[in-house]
Amino acid sequence: MLRIIDYQAVEPISRVNNNNPITIPQSPKKLVLATIRLMIPRRDAHKNRVELIATVGVRGITGTSQLLFKIFRDGKEIFRTQAGVESDPASEVNYTVTFQSIESNLGQGTHTFRVTVENITPGTEAAVVGPISFSGLAIAIEQERDHDKDHSRDRDRESS
Repeated sequence: MLRIIDYQAVEPISRVNNNNPITIPQSPKKLVLATIRLMIPRRDAHKNRVELIATVGVRGITGTSQLLFKIFRDGKEIFRTQAGVESDPASEVNYTVTFQSIESNLGQGTHTFRVTVENITPGTEAAVVGPISFSGLAIAIEQERDHDKDHSRDRDRESS
């Protein structure tokens, strides 16, 4: 059985705004896009899953940038992915990047998750234009009780 432990979501920017772009720094510098905190109680420690989903709207300014998105848990990198962004005005310049990470068996306590972006292509420029959203869902994984298993077996026999 599954049970929701905690859910948090933030939306620092709710729509595309090309008039106020936020420049994405060149690696190794990074831009923190959003932060959430999820609490894992003692009874669910090491018997859980955490699903993290981020969506970021970006725009190519010059050249073709490779953007590196990372998710950190308590300061430690746990996930990374890349996306290419072109600046050619004859093609797309606005992109929406969505990615997901799944963690298992986190320990007890409050965990801080951060999503960041950095540009890893020298001589190019890209910007965040929105939207930005970041959500986390913590789920407890409970063992079926013997009583539930017995009823399940009885139903199986009756349907045979």
